[in-house]
Amino acid sequence: MPATAAQSSPGGDVAAFNYRHLYYFWVVAKEGGFARAAQRLDMAIQTISAQVRELEKSLGHQLLKPQGRGVTLTEAGDVAYARAEEIFQIGQRIPQEVMQAATVPTIRLSVGLSDGISKLAAHKLLGPALQESQLKLVCHEGEIEQLTAELALHHLDLVLAGQPAAHNSNLRLSSRLISSSDVGWFGPSQWVHKADVDQFPQSLSRLPVLLPTAHSPLRASLDRWFDELQIQPRVVGEFEDSALMSVFGAGGLGVFPASLIGRDDLSLMKGLKLLGQSEVKEEIYALYTRRSSHHPLVQSILQTAQA
Repeated sequence: MPATAAQSSPGGDVAAFNYRHLYYFWVVAKEGGFARAAQRLDMAIQTISAQVRELEKSLGHQLLKPQGRGVTLTEAGDVAYARAEEIFQIGQRIPQEVMQAATVPTIRLSVGLSDGISKLAAHKLLGPALQESQLKLVCHEGEIEQLTAELALHHLDLVLAGQPAAHNSNLRLSSRLISSSDVGWFGPSQWVHKADVDQFPQSLSRLPVLLPTAHSPLRASLDRWFDELQIQPRVVGEFEDSALMSVFGAGGLGVFPASLIGRDDLSLMKGLKLLGQSEVKEEIYALYTRRSSHHPLVQSILQTAQA
């Protein structure tokens, strides 16, 4: 347990804050009195009392007040106790977590997923990493600007996005196209009938359609495709997250586009049928840094995609 830490007071002065004093206060508050705390800590009551007084002096407020044969918390003490409870509860977990980390080898892979790309396709592309038995996978979703900033700071090992990284000499990021897959249209059986399949893609003008939001590169490609075919889709929903769009589509809201590279995973959603295949392709880029390119799982993902 650290003995002291520097803490800025509201006036700007730096006061010494002693975590050992905080620990004694925490035990006294949990035990309801100095006598029981002294018995638990195997220390003299006077020593513990002096330590708690030092804590109150450093904080500038009384934390405990007498109640019967014991003590109770003041309002200021309630606040201090709540924070001390968080600190020391976490501290009690440290030995177990350290032991677990030391005895169970893991290979950590932190991946950022741009919110506009197909999550089913991303799952497929991460397949080589998922075969690692000691894998600890951490996935973050967000906008590409946020994810590339995290990648540049080495908080992420890899980012999958629908576009390459913007040129920025300060970030020093590399991009590689790892997937260019045809986009199919899927929907629940209540919307996908033989006539709709036969008349695809014109049938999209009368069926309820779900689309990615405008920030997605795929949406721009779909809009151009609609314009070329002079189709006015009946849009009933727009989604930033492609996985959420698939869930609502499978639930009956409408038909939706999905990269065919993730078609196998769509089979997990019962009742979905293929309406048709468009001429639109969804491109997915892998973004990485020079350092993260040496990560064995990043290398495996890139090499598999290239092959």
